Amino acid sequence: MGDKVIIRTVPDITIRDYSKNQTLVIERPESANVELEIDQAKYFNFICDDIDKHQTDVALMDSWSDDAGEQMKIAIDTALLADVYADVDSSNAGNSAGAISGDIALGTTSAAVTVTAANVLEVIVNAMLCLTENNIPETGRWVVFPAWACAKIKLSDLKDASLAGDGTSILRNGRLGMIDTATIYSSNLVASVTDGSDTAFHALAGHPKGISFAAQMTKMESLRSESTFGTLVRGLNVYGYSVLKPTALVDVYIVKG
Repeated sequence: MGDKVIIRTVPDITIRDYSKNQTLVIERPESANVELEIDQAKYFNFICDDIDKHQTDVALMDSWSDDAGEQMKIAIDTALLADVYADVDSSNAGNSAGAISGDIALGTTSAAVTVTAANVLEVIVNAMLCLTENNIPETGRWVVFPAWACAKIKLSDLKDASLAGDGTSILRNGRLGMIDTATIYSSNLVASVTDGSDTAFHALAGHPKGISFAAQMTKMESLRSESTFGTLVRGLNVYGYSVLKPTALVDVYIVKG
């Protein structure tokens, strides 16, 4: 914690017209370095009493440590998803989204996009359109939807295997895969807020250019307790993240229909 990761960015290359026998203009691209500060940390610290350890045939410390690792991932993902949507470019959020169109409805407070099985594919396509209008590459795009929204996808027209281009319906294999140009991910950790009588979600779409994340488990240790008969197990995970390209992220503000 307190360290900095230097991220090398890719410069924009200028494309010029060419005429026969002309002298070529030489460009010297410079990659601006971005500093990602490792400024956040989470830990766990638990004790396994010797009596509990003696009276069970389960490796308590191992199983508890595994669970602590899973809970650590959940806590960090929750913190990240609850934060980064606020840094999305204005052309990729709200009900006037689209750097070119300016009329794409991605939802806003009191006017969220109601997602149903009938329109969920349109919602995804609109998010991808916002990325396209900002000239974001198609390869590597992703969408993180709450589980209920992914269920709407399974009930959409894509439940017909022939429409999805697969040999087996997504209702049979449960695999969402790619829709339009994005890989679809399901998460229970998508940020949610209370909007009137509804629970609204800030579903995220984007591209790897949009965000950078770094984490490391810097401490993982076990030691005997000084105050009781037991073994302490504790771990420290430090991490940091930063939105590098706001136009490569999309905030889709949705409610369940």
